[in-house]
Amino acid sequence: MRAHGRRPDELRPLKFQRRYTRQAPGSVLVRMGRTTVLCTCCVERAVPAFLLGTGKGWLSAEYGMLPGSTSTRKQRDRGGKIDGRTVEIQRLIGRSLRAIVNLEKLGELTLWLDCDVLEADGGTRTASINGAFVALSDALAAHKEFFPSPKTIVKDSVAAISVGLVNDVELLDLDYSEDKDAEVDMNLVMTGSGQFVEIQGTGEEATFSRSQLDRLLKLGKLGIDAVTQGQRQALGENWPLD
Repeated sequence: MRAHGRRPDELRPLKFQRRYTRQAPGSVLVRMGRTTVLCTCCVERAVPAFLLGTGKGWLSAEYGMLPGSTSTRKQRDRGGKIDGRTVEIQRLIGRSLRAIVNLEKLGELTLWLDCDVLEADGGTRTASINGAFVALSDALAAHKEFFPSPKTIVKDSVAAISVGLVNDVELLDLDYSEDKDAEVDMNLVMTGSGQFVEIQGTGEEATFSRSQLDRLLKLGKLGIDAVTQGQRQALGENWPLD
């Protein structure tokens, strides 16, 4: 048994608190165990220069960790200097959401997804993707003047989860204490229909076999299905695919 009595194939408690702030049309506080991320989605009537005049829209993401989100103070990014980890994660969030958004149907608008980590206990990037999809769905539903039918914009749902090998045991949804000791650490991003968007897998001073990889992917798919169901239940009438 793991911390808090979790089974190897069990998610941490997952909660989506929608409309957490009043200003952004899409706003959700997502909790995966102790990991807590505020995800907002805003719509901008502009696109990057390379899309001007094309009629095509864009989606971009930013990610950050607040100073008090970790056990030691996390220094803020200032003066345009962003650490490599932050750049990697915000690009991952952007790619993940663009995979399920029909940019051709947006018109010349930009969807901004901002993910701010309030508390980090492992899996901040996966929590950000999971919350960003909920925030995006609410933002589309709030802007009927731009998106009378959100299901023409959203092609599928998207969710993410971590899996890993700890003491040679496959675990789902690693917290920080497990992640730091994992022999293999992997993040999966998948659509609700079961298509892969991204697989990030690394052996930490270790290797892993094809059979272990297959088991980790199977375990991750179970986690993705559970997160997708949580997103659907949280969104209710704003689920964009019905």
